[in-house]
Amino acid sequence: MLPRAAALLPGASPGPGRFPPPPARLREPPPPRGRAMASAGGSARAEAAGPQGEAAEEPEGGSRRWGAQHAGARELAELYSPVAGVITADFLSGLFHWGADTWGSVELPIVGKAFIRPFREHHIDPTAITRHDFIETNGDNCFMTLVPLANMAYKFLSFSPEALYETCPWECYVFALIIFITMTNQIHKWSHTYFGLPRWVIFLQDWHIILPRKHHRIHHVSPHETYFCITTGWLNYPLEKIRFWRCLENIIQAVTGEKPRADDMKWAQKIK
Repeated sequence: MLPRAAALLPGASPGPGRFPPPPARLREPPPPRGRAMASAGGSARAEAAGPQGEAAEEPEGGSRRWGAQHAGARELAELYSPVAGVITADFLSGLFHWGADTWGSVELPIVGKAFIRPFREHHIDPTAITRHDFIETNGDNCFMTLVPLANMAYKFLSFSPEALYETCPWECYVFALIIFITMTNQIHKWSHTYFGLPRWVIFLQDWHIILPRKHHRIHHVSPHETYFCITTGWLNYPLEKIRFWRCLENIIQAVTGEKPRADDMKWAQKIK
């Protein structure tokens, strides 16, 4: 016991077969605490690199903290994508309505009699649409949306649940867009019907979920140059405030020299 105790004393001899420890000034100093932690973190990141590196950076549950795959972003997309589809349908109804009301002539081959003439006649007799049956009112729009609906049905029958979950916001947007495009002419017909409407239709009109009757009257004031959106009418006021249709008309008139609604005014005077 004495030799070992003596070896532990400062300046004591290490004894036979032992080497003395190096002096304190020659020993390698320990790295600073911050540098050691950074080195450890760097090595950990290097080990996590590769196919499993991205998964290591994600929080528990597999939900990212930012971007389109974030759980909150997906919930918002699923909530608002149908509303975006309805707004898109309203804008498209206004764009088509504006084009048929403002440009072209009844004398144009095929397009004139099939598409433009009904719009001219509608300004002369707005209630004529209420005497059309369901097929005459909605047939064209239903035929136009048949292919997108068939494509959506194919996806639901053939895609895996995981693939459907990934495309859910987009499919909700497309479905709402298709449904409201299909119903646009029927909603327009209801806006000219003042007797015998079902209560639920009146409720939707009063709450401005679909095109209200009083709202659509603004368009039928000559020269029929505003409030073209006829699905819900949500975009009529903001588009009018920014003079959207007037700006488009000015651009087209400057490029082509055609005057907006020239044929519509001639048609109205000829009928009178």
